[in-house]
Amino acid sequence: MKVLITGGAGFIGGNFVHYMLNKYPQYEIFNLDYLTYAGDLTKHKEIEKNNNYHFIKADISDHEVIIDLFNKNHFDYVIHFAAESHVDRSIADPGIFIQTNVRGTQILLDAAKNASITKFVHISTDEVYGELDFDPDTFFTEETHLQPNSPYSASKASSDLLVRAYHETYNLPINITRCSNNYGPYHFPEKLIPLTISRALNDEKVPVYGTGENVRDWLHVYDHCAAIDLVMHQGVIGDVYNVGGHNERTNLDIVKTIIKELGKSEELIQFVQDRLGHDKRYAIDSTKLKKLGWRPEYNFETGISQTIKWYLDNEKWWKEIISGEYQTYFEKQYKIHF
Repeated sequence: MKVLITGGAGFIGGNFVHYMLNKYPQYEIFNLDYLTYAGDLTKHKEIEKNNNYHFIKADISDHEVIIDLFNKNHFDYVIHFAAESHVDRSIADPGIFIQTNVRGTQILLDAAKNASITKFVHISTDEVYGELDFDPDTFFTEETHLQPNSPYSASKASSDLLVRAYHETYNLPINITRCSNNYGPYHFPEKLIPLTISRALNDEKVPVYGTGENVRDWLHVYDHCAAIDLVMHQGVIGDVYNVGGHNERTNLDIVKTIIKELGKSEELIQFVQDRLGHDKRYAIDSTKLKKLGWRPEYNFETGISQTIKWYLDNEKWWKEIISGEYQTYFEKQYKIHF
């Protein structure tokens, strides 16, 4: 069984590479990644010598390279994580998001439809649904209309629709998964949870957009990997599956939880100008996926404690990433000194 995982040097894709190698040692895993700013291969040092693991550096928007790759290999599954994913960066420069997330996905779909694959699983986000109000009884379902509000989520919604169209037009066997905010090991340091951990550990100001009242549903990356595995092997072809942790927290609650766990002062919190088009709330109904047999194993309290411990134990990894050019990026983005 040959499995192509795109974006396997990123946060979720990287964890999924490890998950698959551990659970399915009989599978041949191909990790395709272009190694942009968020791509990191150090997480794969322990598996580089595995006979069933192969790394391919390539850009999914390079048509010739991708078509040639599929012609030379006979992939059974394509699990498509590769994407530009940071909302702030999409606001600053939408073009690269269209190039990678839309054009890149279309090229992969073209390659897959001519390759007789078993299934193409497209990993998407709850952000394509837009935003919810603060009513705790409202949730995104698979039937919720797509109403993206940022260039990032618009590019992901566009790729979702392309995947659906290739199923309807060309009979390509597909599934689409839409997840809530992930957290866990190897989370890129510019995202909320690892950013807060690294800043608080250094007794530096922790930026919080607006009033910090925006709500997100948090999903441990290991639970997400298990969900993708289930959809890959048992998902009904053509269906969409929402993957949510049912761990809703405001951004301010997240920051305060981490600061308390680290024994730091809430005086480190610094409210900054709100993000443009900042969605109020995301919350996912995962009933459909649970009927397929999935259950999350992590509650937020256990998961965040383990995540904080992981960052404490792996300071070398994230300190190398946030040095140099990232200091300049953070200062420009949040308008505070880093």
